[in-house]
Amino acid sequence: MPFRPASPTPATAPVAPPLPAVQRLFGRWWRRQSPARQDRFATLGPLLSVLLFLAAIISAFWYLRNEEIERETASVKRDTELTQQQIGLRLIQNQETLIRMARDLVVREISPAEFIEQAAAFARERPEVTHLSWLDARRKPIASYGALHYNFNAAGATPEPSLPVEGQQTEPEATFRAARGTRSPAYSRGFAENTGAATFQLHLPLTDRNAFSGVIVVEYSVESLVRHFVPADVAQRHMISVINENQQQLAATVTPMPGEASRRAAIVSVAPLTPALNGLLLRGQGWRTSIGLVNNTLFWMVVALSVLTVWMLLGTWRHMRRRSQIQGALVQETNFRRAMENSMPTGMRAMDLEGRVTYVNAAFCQMTGFGQAELVGRLPPYPYWPPDRLEENARLLTQELQGRSPSGGIEVKVMRKDGVVFDARMYISPLIDPKGQQTGWMTSITNITEAKRIRDQLSASHERFTTVLEALDASVSVLSVQQGELLFANRSYRLWFGNEPTGHQQMAGGAGGVQVFGGDGHDAVDGLSGLPTEELTESGVNPSEVFIDSLQKWFDVRARYLQWTDGRLAQMLIATDITARRRAEEQSAAQADKAQVTSRLVTMGEMASSVAHELNQPLTAITNYCNGMVSRVKAASIKQDDLIAALQKTARQAERAGQIIHRIRAFVKRSEPQRQPSDAREIVEDAVELAGIELRRRSVTIHTYVAQRLPTIMADPILIEQVLLNLLKNAAEAIDGARLPTQRRHIELRVVPRHTPEEGGVIEFSVTDMGPGIKDEVIGRLYEAFFSTKAEGLGIGLSLCRSIIESHRGRMRAQNLYNGTHAVGCRFAFTLPVDITARQDAAAAPAEGETSTNP
Repeated sequence: MPFRPASPTPATAPVAPPLPAVQRLFGRWWRRQSPARQDRFATLGPLLSVLLFLAAIISAFWYLRNEEIERETASVKRDTELTQQQIGLRLIQNQETLIRMARDLVVREISPAEFIEQAAAFARERPEVTHLSWLDARRKPIASYGALHYNFNAAGATPEPSLPVEGQQTEPEATFRAARGTRSPAYSRGFAENTGAATFQLHLPLTDRNAFSGVIVVEYSVESLVRHFVPADVAQRHMISVINENQQQLAATVTPMPGEASRRAAIVSVAPLTPALNGLLLRGQGWRTSIGLVNNTLFWMVVALSVLTVWMLLGTWRHMRRRSQIQGALVQETNFRRAMENSMPTGMRAMDLEGRVTYVNAAFCQMTGFGQAELVGRLPPYPYWPPDRLEENARLLTQELQGRSPSGGIEVKVMRKDGVVFDARMYISPLIDPKGQQTGWMTSITNITEAKRIRDQLSASHERFTTVLEALDASVSVLSVQQGELLFANRSYRLWFGNEPTGHQQMAGGAGGVQVFGGDGHDAVDGLSGLPTEELTESGVNPSEVFIDSLQKWFDVRARYLQWTDGRLAQMLIATDITARRRAEEQSAAQADKAQVTSRLVTMGEMASSVAHELNQPLTAITNYCNGMVSRVKAASIKQDDLIAALQKTARQAERAGQIIHRIRAFVKRSEPQRQPSDAREIVEDAVELAGIELRRRSVTIHTYVAQRLPTIMADPILIEQVLLNLLKNAAEAIDGARLPTQRRHIELRVVPRHTPEEGGVIEFSVTDMGPGIKDEVIGRLYEAFFSTKAEGLGIGLSLCRSIIESHRGRMRAQNLYNGTHAVGCRFAFTLPVDITARQDAAAAPAEGETSTNP
């Protein structure tokens, strides 16, 4: 078939693309705007475009600069952390090696020479170590090895400034005390040695069977740590330095030129020096290399052109704004009066001399519910008059038209269009025209329904409040501070004191002083404020107890200053009769005193067999000495010197028996409780001496520790001694009752100072035994009266002890000591506040020590 070319398709006419919907909406919105607003938008459009362009340029520069800073910051932080890991790993490895060396010193007997050999081998491979020393528990050097300038080879050498010295406030001394106290390795803070180089020390404690026997002191050079353990690539990229807590640079990878201040780094990363955590910090520093935004010329050219365009657009906008302001002022002046009339909350009504309504505002129409067309032109009776008050309202209208309305207004009833009646107050004034002629009356009406309701509620509330005050058993009185006038007194006050202010003044005087400021002095009252110039007492409600002799009553008085209804300053007192409570407290105190004496007698009764055994020893010795002397005198075989020696021994045994009897008599003697400055050491010695009788009978050892230079306490020494004796006796009974072996038959009595946020400065007395402990269900009831775990116990000992301690403003607590889940002892402790006004003389204070008493 012959080829036939395809017939061309008819060309279609091009179709215009439809106008986008956004353009149609924008055109419709633009046509709805007024010409003034179109001019404003036309001016602000280019201004906004220029500002957006300038903001885009600034944001681009700022983004590039921040991106560079973030990269550099991440690099500095990464290098600082890498250096921290290198130095920390080195210090941990050294510490582990030194711990093994310390263990060898404790387990094996190593001579100073052997220690120096080990120290030399240790320091040979560690250039950062400058010095190793072996000190005993008294800081005395046993052997030392100095890699640089220390060379102690024998014990007793003079300590260098880098070694701890007792009594000096140095970093080595503080670290020594920390290692001794915690029994764990301790790092010192950075300090300068005798050559001025920055160093810090590691103190490893030596403990032999839980006893502190000395330390190994290792001194590190900060400069050597930085020089040997900062990676070379890190030092080439950034400056790494070691600083102390005062931001003072101790060593760095870059040394500044002498006399030239180092340039402050823009990027800094800080990390602590681990595992020391002694205040030394690793600081990495970096600097930006690119120029800042301020030094960019292109940026300032763009800013200058943008500012010029903005200035020209602002000038055009200000010109158009002035035109708009003039047009707005004309419209505002036209609408001003109409807005005033419609915005007033008070209803306004005008009427002519015949009573015809000529004007009402929107508030009046809203108040009555009638429209303006329904009111204007109306004559009485008006539609808002209630039907049952037409005659009264007509009389009031006649009085108003005659000009005889009171200036304070008239209270009337007004009815809304829906029939609701409300209370209103109406004020009337004449309406004068520009010629001075009266043309009518202007009336303003205010809705007072809510105000009247609140006034009625306040009146009822005042009546109820007065009824409550009159029914109170407590006295309530209010006295004027300036005139001394009794402003208010309830029934209880009038029954006790009448209507005179003397009772208020007596109670105010007992509660902190009578605050009545009268008199004729020119300086007694401030002429401007009308308040007294004298200082008022505390304006709080802290209670005080006052005794009124004329009534023979005790009152709990609470005072408060307030402003009276007429503005005068007044003092209000609320006094409650507490006579019965005071008498009950006095009886309770007397019974507590008797219980304390009874408890001491019961304690001595329980120790009667031990006392008898203690007295039997000196009496038996006296009998033996006397029988021996009689026999030898009869046989004429004793010399005068032997007779004198025997008599002296007999006298000493008699003195010993007398001391025991005197001590017991002083303990059980009934006397009034006396708070006096007391020495804790003397109280402990007296209690231990008296408790030793019972402890020796039960084969129990007591270890006593009393801290030196203890402050004075304000306490009754006999009562505190009674508490200690009770705790020691209970501990001995618990140990003896459990039939414990000899190595566990001991009690520890410790007296140490403490400071807590709740109690402040206190002295803590603790009694710890190795007995079976206390059951959990018993701990919660330890201090209950008449509760005891002993078959023959009365249950008043611990309850009385707690009462004695709390009466001294102290606290008492008990807790079990555990080895895992097994109780291995019990600890009773109580605290007493210290008397900060009296301190022991440090020079005369006894030395710290421990004593042990064996059975």
